[in-house]
Amino acid sequence: MTSLAAVALSSSAGNSTMNNVEPGLLGFLVVAGIGVALVFLLRSMNKQFRKLGPPPDESQKAQGTQADAADAAAERAKRG
Repeated sequence: MTSLAAVALSSSAGNSTMNNVEPGLLGFLVVAGIGVALVFLLRSMNKQFRKLGPPPDESQKAQGTQADAADAAAERAKRG
């Protein structure tokens, strides 16, 4: 009787689904869904980056600091 139980246990262990797991359709759909979401996120990110525009030139930065200094000097002249 014990040998019959041992044979039954060993044959069920060999055919166990725990040793033969495949992702199947659900796994494919999850990965495909993540891929589609990634495409839309990347498109949105590129759209937001295009809204920023190019960085200002060095000459514009220098003019901006000179204008700020002139504004500060004018404010000091008004106060005192």
